[in-house]
Amino acid sequence: MNFNKKLVLLVAALIVAAFVLTACGTGPAGPAGPAGPQGDPGPAPAASDLSCTECHNDTTLITSKVAQFNENSVHGTGESFVRGEGVACAGCHGSEGTKARINAGLPPHDPSVVGVVNVSPFNCRTCHDIHTTYTKDDFSLTGDEQAVKFEYSDGTFDGGAGNLCANCHQIRNPKPEVKDGNIAITSQRYGTHYGTESQMLVGEGGLGDVSGSPSPHYSKVKDTCVGCHMGDEYNHTYLPKVVRCQDCHVDAKNFDVNGVQTEIEAMLEELHTLFVEKKLMNPDEVANPSNLWGIYDPAADKWSNPSADAPLIVPEAVANAMWNYKFVTYDQSMGAHNSAYAKALLEAALETMKAYTP
Repeated sequence: MNFNKKLVLLVAALIVAAFVLTACGTGPAGPAGPAGPQGDPGPAPAASDLSCTECHNDTTLITSKVAQFNENSVHGTGESFVRGEGVACAGCHGSEGTKARINAGLPPHDPSVVGVVNVSPFNCRTCHDIHTTYTKDDFSLTGDEQAVKFEYSDGTFDGGAGNLCANCHQIRNPKPEVKDGNIAITSQRYGTHYGTESQMLVGEGGLGDVSGSPSPHYSKVKDTCVGCHMGDEYNHTYLPKVVRCQDCHVDAKNFDVNGVQTEIEAMLEELHTLFVEKKLMNPDEVANPSNLWGIYDPAADKWSNPSADAPLIVPEAVANAMWNYKFVTYDQSMGAHNSAYAKALLEAALETMKAYTP
């Protein structure tokens, strides 16, 4: 057999063997071989591609605000963090209840507002939509600057970013009920409750015949509360600075512009003295002088000690003077927020108390 024939037979045999192996199928896989060498790492993502760095970076964008808030603001230090677990207070005195209420556009004492177990003090998330987009949009305000309808007076606060503040800084006690020309005082805390700034700014909320109108600080200051208490730097101590006043009051050296604060402080002190000196007596106790009560208890720094079982019965005009005294006091600006309205309220109260005798 020559070479060519041998080659043909060998090729034919190989073909037959391939068909036989194919027909029999593939056998089980053998053990994996050793891992190959580590490849070179791919390129790191650019910082501009990391949305978190819009906020979390080497600037003071966050750290300065946190320090200002936690160390200098009563919202951050905890002085405003009380009773957040109780239904009556949850809408303003704890982070969870406050945020949920404002987002829903509800007043402080809406029936749907509930207390929160393990309530948190105010923090960044109370006022901002933190970690919802992981971009700077997270600094958008809770409630999206929606206007605020007052709970216990007729008006609405619509002052830009300051609307967030007005959700809590408004009168939070109902007006007293008048019966037979008198008002029953059942609590040492009779009055508006603390934080009446937004209603003072718009010129409403006082009792009696005193009328008011919006202050220039409401109508002309950009973002109202924020413009004066935070400024362009958005300082989170919320402490006003005289330099911010100088945009309008160019000669201002302090907050006592045109002597307004000095005047209001003097009127409050005079009214306070009258409340301490003047006496109250329930109508059925006129024959017993020992039942005379001072209207204000200077030792307790509160109204005299009435109770629901034995309230002090006060003429409506006197009760109005008491309410307006607390309204101006709890506004805390000594007239700076709305000097005309604060002065009118105190003038009416002084006129009433000077003429009052039990």
